[in-house]
Amino acid sequence: MSIKKVMVCDDDRGILDLIEMIMEDAGFSVISEINSLNAISRIEKEQPDLLILDIWMPVLSGDQVLKSIKDSNSIIKLPVLMYSASKEGESIAEAAGADDYIAKPFDLDELVGKVNRLLVL
Repeated sequence: MSIKKVMVCDDDRGILDLIEMIMEDAGFSVISEINSLNAISRIEKEQPDLLILDIWMPVLSGDQVLKSIKDSNSIIKLPVLMYSASKEGESIAEAAGADDYIAKPFDLDELVGKVNRLLVL
């Protein structure tokens, strides 16, 4: 079984580092991207198995990144797990077409569980 590759996109370095550490501890290979403007090109280059995506980011928000993914023929099938501390985060993620959503602050086991479920699909 090959190691699954997970990409994390968040403008907050602390959260990016935390999720990277959690995912590596869970046995995943991790790609981090702090600039949402680079997300699509990194996805196309790195070909991750799953994207963990913050909703609230400057310049290009997570739902805009997800719209670009859904508009792209090459990466449209990429499973996306979105997260946010916002009360409307879940409805934004659902409207954008995310495969799953987790609220911040998230339970680490719940995050790993959601990632595992999405990767089994």
